[in-house]
Amino acid sequence: MKEAILVFLIFVSISLIVLILLQQRGSGTSAVFGGGGGGEAYRSRRGVEKIFHYLTIVLATFFSLVSFGLIFVK
Repeated sequence: MKEAILVFLIFVSISLIVLILLQQRGSGTSAVFGGGGGGEAYRSRRGVEKIFHYLTIVLATFFSLVSFGLIFVK
């Protein structure tokens, strides 16, 4: 049982990493230091970007719950 949960947790973590890397953000390192174009921080997400955003939140929550639940599995 514990091994199956660990394999599932690895699958969720890899999926989460891929989703985070697929999301577009800014134009290079200038966006990290606040040098991005005006108003980019307040734009709305549309289409696939919105789906990726919500799916990332769901997978991160699921990852946290499964990791916490793994404590109680013997």
